[in-house]
Amino acid sequence: MTTDHLFVITGGPGSGKSSLIAALAAQGIATMLEAGRAIIQEQVATGGDALPWADRAAFAEQMLERELRSHDEALSLAAPVVLDRGIPDVMGYLRLCGLPVPGRVEHAAATYRYNPAVFIAPHWPAIYAQDAERKQDEAEAAATHDMMARVYAELGYDLMPLPLASVAERVRFVMERINADAAAYPGCG
Repeated sequence: MTTDHLFVITGGPGSGKSSLIAALAAQGIATMLEAGRAIIQEQVATGGDALPWADRAAFAEQMLERELRSHDEALSLAAPVVLDRGIPDVMGYLRLCGLPVPGRVEHAAATYRYNPAVFIAPHWPAIYAQDAERKQDEAEAAATHDMMARVYAELGYDLMPLPLASVAERVRFVMERINADAAAYPGCG
């Protein structure tokens, strides 16, 4: 089954990914939300410790499970789907934390593929802000971007940096690529 209709947006925290994905959803594009934020909210609400500031390995395992489910759900849709991060982000997170990357994570990242072009949101200091779930400082946000770029490139993806521009301009940029792929791959659109 082709995965050309699965479009990942990755990058560091606070780079405008979620705003872009919300705008794409408002345009009628199917989307899959970021696993990390939902896991943090659930773990905090239930008193769990699978949190990036408590048990990073457990947090990564939770992210992998969610990303696998998101991939399967997105794959079942016929139209283009935009995913807020993908399975390779789990590898990047573990590497960024200095934790070993289990073979299971590497195998999943190599096996569960996405469209060859991956959108990456550059670190953007002008819009970066911390919040209840985003506790990283700017240096860690920039390092996250760099690590995600490295991991996706190692896995053979072509990185498409998002412009440092308005949400509307970013939507236009992403839609042009999705529409171009839909024309190139009839099963994509």
